[in-house]
Amino acid sequence: MDTKSLSRRKYLRNSALGLGAAFIAPHIGISESSVRSIKIDADGNFAYSPFYKEYIPNNWIDTDVLAAKLNANENPHGPSPLALEALRSNAYKGNRYAWRELFDLMEKIATYEGVTQKNVLMGPGSSDILEKTAMLYFEDGGNVVSADPAYMSLVKVAQAMGAEWKAIPLKSDWSHDLDAMEAAIDTDTKLVYICNPNNPTGTITDAKKLRDFCSRVSEKVTVFVDEAYLDFLDDPMASSMVDLVAEGKDVIIARTFSKIHGMAGLRVGYGIATEETIEKFQSVTRGGMGISYPSVFAAMASMDDRAFLAKSRKLNTASRDYTYATLKEMGHEPVPSYTSFMIFPIEMEGKAFLKEMYDLKVGVRSFQFMDKTWCRVSMGTMDEMKLFTDALSKVLV
Repeated sequence: MDTKSLSRRKYLRNSALGLGAAFIAPHIGISESSVRSIKIDADGNFAYSPFYKEYIPNNWIDTDVLAAKLNANENPHGPSPLALEALRSNAYKGNRYAWRELFDLMEKIATYEGVTQKNVLMGPGSSDILEKTAMLYFEDGGNVVSADPAYMSLVKVAQAMGAEWKAIPLKSDWSHDLDAMEAAIDTDTKLVYICNPNNPTGTITDAKKLRDFCSRVSEKVTVFVDEAYLDFLDDPMASSMVDLVAEGKDVIIARTFSKIHGMAGLRVGYGIATEETIEKFQSVTRGGMGISYPSVFAAMASMDDRAFLAKSRKLNTASRDYTYATLKEMGHEPVPSYTSFMIFPIEMEGKAFLKEMYDLKVGVRSFQFMDKTWCRVSMGTMDEMKLFTDALSKVLV
């Protein structure tokens, strides 16, 4: 048996073993936080690194019972009316594969991003792109450089493939420490991963500094920039690194329809990269095979519904502004967010905090990093955010 077959077998074995973690924390979901190679500490929490862990509630309840489900960064306002109509109109074709239709969506995406269709890789959500990247780049080990804390999907799959994670702490202003990340690159580095805006912190790294970094570093190693939350910015394309792909730089961009488009359950995402990189992916995987026929049409319709996207951004900003101001009034110190979620430190053990919030039917997340315990709350409707702040006032007294 060849080395590649053994590596794939190892990955599948680790994936199967990791599924146990999904049942420990079903409120998170496999696509929200990869379960591959996650370590469980003595208290039953996810230990991502020596300095970064996530608390897992003992009293998880069915999400349908939650009065405010604010634990997965889902958009409460979507899908758009046009996307829903497209979904209904094409549901009867759900018995068909969306081959030609997928190319139509890819062409639409390419036009929007200012690249060619040959620069587009489709997948069922951007987490699929992240995980396939990890499988492709770390089949023979190596290391990945990223921030700590960071979104863990790519990192955990890379570790399951045998890679080392070079975790670089965020700076005091919560931006990526680009100088330290560049200094960490060595001959075994196969990928630099940047999530901007970052998850779970909701913070952003200056676009000009990041563009200079990506342009320079991509001459040495591939740079992956996860832009899942970029559309919540007022001028998202001004902060995107996608123009570097058009210039031929070895940069991969990930985007998703799960966030501002409100299509998390419909599973559509994509990557933008050079033709050479796309060919590497296509040599081992069919990226769009996991996207359903109706979802393709829903995605195309959503791209055309600029009014819905603007409204979604406006409503998210309103909920975010309310939450930030209310937390400040309550004496908390929330970190300014550029996304659809927010973090703030809490003076309470994470697991106990989650239990009391869940008892009040409010779902949130809790992490430990920077020597503090944090709550991460997704932005819901205004009514949901008021339920959250009311529950918080009862739990953190």
